[in-house]
Formats: sequence, structure tokens, C-alpha cells
Amino acid sequence: MKNLRLVIIVLIPFLLNNCVTKLKEKGSSEYIEEIKKWHNRRIENLKKENGWLNLVGLYWLKQGENKFGSSSKNDIVFPAGEAPKFIGSFTLNGSNVRVKINKNIEVKSDGKIVEEMELISDEKGEPTILSYGSLRWFVIKRGEKFGIRLRDLEAPLVRSFTGIETFPINSDWRIIADFKKYDRPRKIEIPNILGSAEIDSTSGEVVFKKNNKTYSLIALDEGNLLFIIFGDKTNGEETYGGGRFLYANKPDSAGKVILDFNKAYNPPCVFTKYATCPLPPEQNHLDLEVTAGEKMFHGGAH
Repeated sequence: MKNLRLVIIVLIPFLLNNCVTKLKEKGSSEYIEEIKKWHNRRIENLKKENGWLNLVGLYWLKQGENKFGSSSKNDIVFPAGEAPKFIGSFTLNGSNVRVKINKNIEVKSDGKIVEEMELISDEKGEPTILSYGSLRWFVIKRGEKFGIRLRDLEAPLVRSFTGIETFPINSDWRIIADFKKYDRPRKIEIPNILGSAEIDSTSGEVVFKKNNKTYSLIALDEGNLLFIIFGDKTNGEETYGGGRFLYANKPDSAGKVILDFNKAYNPPCVFTKYATCPLPPEQNHLDLEVTAGEKMFHGGAH
């Protein structure tokens, strides 16, 4: 009898906690399962080789030669212990980047040992990826600047990552909105964390109601989808201070768009200081607490 009482005492907190969790979630079982599957895919994508958890460096190139390796004598210093002291050099000539690898250093590209080659940046499509051990690096272009983005497939964050906390799933945050199409596409300035801005294109904005108030969000055109960078009143406390991202399908024949804030997610700058994240344009700062989607991640760069 004493053992039975002990089992009951142990189980009660677990059962109460489980019930509270279920009470917090709102929506059909099918909808809740859909959002959970979406979030699980998001977590798995972050862990992949091209995910954001393994970024360990971002180095801007100067015109001319840029020597690189783990020695502090280089222009670009890779993490100590992960790379040879002197690997080679990048040469930036206008908008062209070439790499030259020092003798007896086995850097590879597509499985082949590299001696010297031109590197394709991410601006032109799939960038040329170079590798040494667990390190991977390639050229990125941001505005007028060219840089080297470095990954370590065995980075500490990859090993320690267990997931991202989210608000309880709530179907009230799956909102049917109206798409307000502009007469012609407009150019819009999108600021970023580097303190600069890029010009993007938008064909309209998404208008929705919440708590009897009307809000609008400028939507960027991204293939067959709308991409929305937004801020809200949870930023800086429960969620990342630089806002969150959200994708939505383009409007249907009736001009309707489904905004599902349960799929709002963190920009990569939450995980690493080596990402160059866009920030919400001024109009996309909502005077509203969006208590849906991903919360702040505290195990990364911030």
C-alpha cells in the first residue's frame, strides 16, 4: 500500500503538468499535429550541414590578397586547433574571388584536392564550397561586400542543441487576411543588423484583424511564397529583439492569405553572430503581442 501511495504521489505532478499543457493548446488534433510536424522539420533543418547552428566565422575580404589559416599572422584567422596555421590565400579582384592553397594542405572542393581556383559566391547560385576536416567555407556577397562564411560541422552548438521553445499552439493565430495589391511593384528598403540596408521588391501588403484592430504587414515576393519580416511587442523579452520571420502562400483567387503565426520563427542571428539578418521594415512593427510561434533561443549568440 505504501508503494502504491508513492507511485501516486510521483505521478500526480506529471499528470497535472500534462493536462495543463494540453489545456494551453487550442485547435483540432489534426491542426496541432500539423504545427508540431512543421516545427520538427524546422529543428532538423537547423541541424543539417547547411543549417545555421554550425556557423563559426564570417570574414569580410579586402581587395587584393587575404591570407587565411589559424595563425594570428593571417588576414583571416580560422579557429585555432581546427585548421592548419597557414592554409592559403583569397584574392579579391573587383567582384572575382580566387583561392590559392599552400602546398601539402589538403583542402577539397567537391571531393577533389584544390590548388588554385575561382570561387562562385552565393549571389550567383550555389557557392563553391571548400572543406578541410570538419570545416566548410564559401564566399557570400552582401551589398557591395564579399566575405568568407565558415562552418564547423562539429561546432559546440550542433552538439548541445535540443530545440527551441515555442508558445502553446493556438489556432486563433491562424488568421485569414486580405492581400492589398499595389498598382505596380514597389521597392522597399530592408535594414539589416550590419547597419546597412538592401532594396527589395514588394507587390503588396497583408491586412488582418486581431482583437478588433486592423494591422498590415508588407510582404516580400519570394518565388511562389510571401516572405514577411515582422516585429511585435514580445520582442526583446519573450522573443528575439530583431523580430521574426513568417512565410505564407500567395493570395488565392479571392485575394485571401492565411497568416499562421504558429509558424513564426527566429532569424539565424538568434543562433550565431556570423549571420547577416534582415530586420523588419518600419511598417512591420506591430503594436500587438504575437504570442505564437518560436520564443527567444538562449543557447546561441545572444
